[in-house]
Amino acid sequence: MSREKAYLQMLESTATIQWNIAMILEAKAVEAEKVKQWTQHHIHARAFESHEDQLKQSISIHEVVVELLEGLTKLENGLYSNLKAVLGSGEEDSGGLGALASEGFDFGEDSK
Repeated sequence: MSREKAYLQMLESTATIQWNIAMILEAKAVEAEKVKQWTQHHIHARAFESHEDQLKQSISIHEVVVELLEGLTKLENGLYSNLKAVLGSGEEDSGGLGALASEGFDFGEDSK
């Protein structure tokens, strides 16, 4: 397999992973809405013996959210490393992926 084909396969795999991450995030958004509703109805002063117990429960919920975000951040950093390897290959071709990396991408923004 040529280097270009391997790079294209890496990019296709990365796109598939990103799609799956988007689907996970959609599901997590729905789940987060349900958790929000539950916490609004159950995490209040009357449900706990002390303010400290209420705070501990709230903190444990936030820790789960932070863990999820940290995991997704690590995953995205790994994908970034792969894309950087593909796009920043350092080869001075007359075209191909190396040329894209050196020229950059235009996202429809006007140069000012």
